[in-house]
Amino acid sequence: MKLLGIGSRIDHKNFGKGVVTNVTSQHYWVTFIENGLETIELNDEFEVIEASENEVDTISLHDVEKSLKSILQQWSDITPATPIADKWKGGKLLLEPGQKGVQGKEVPIDTFFHKIVMVRDRIRVMEQKINASKLEESEKIELQQYITRIYGSLTTFNVLFKSQNDFFVGEKSK
Repeated sequence: MKLLGIGSRIDHKNFGKGVVTNVTSQHYWVTFIENGLETIELNDEFEVIEASENEVDTISLHDVEKSLKSILQQWSDITPATPIADKWKGGKLLLEPGQKGVQGKEVPIDTFFHKIVMVRDRIRVMEQKINASKLEESEKIELQQYITRIYGSLTTFNVLFKSQNDFFVGEKSK
């Protein structure tokens, strides 16, 4: 039995017409018009509409997506998802004013956390841009010290992060 290459078109008895999008040692990954992505055995029964003669590529769509995400994260301000600590999921932040007669505010903690992460990520981008700029070294150091102080001011919010790797880190005590 000759393996079909990626791009081959088939008509499967149960799933209908589709295109082979990946081949493993045991399965074809086929995107079917009516049924979406399915994995079928190499020896499953189907009619070959058009066989692609290219060699079987061992790179899957998942691998391509993973590589693309990595490239985008490296060259833009897109960052990987930062998880919130489990104990805060679905919680809410209550802001109660000290003045009587003034209405308080309730914010879903997930929304608040997302905004904190956006602030952190934008500070990181600013830090990268400063480091890559043509500023004098002394100016870069001065701006870097401000950024370190900003991170230090935000350490209160570290309690929201699931992983310590995502924490804000200010100036270390000497």
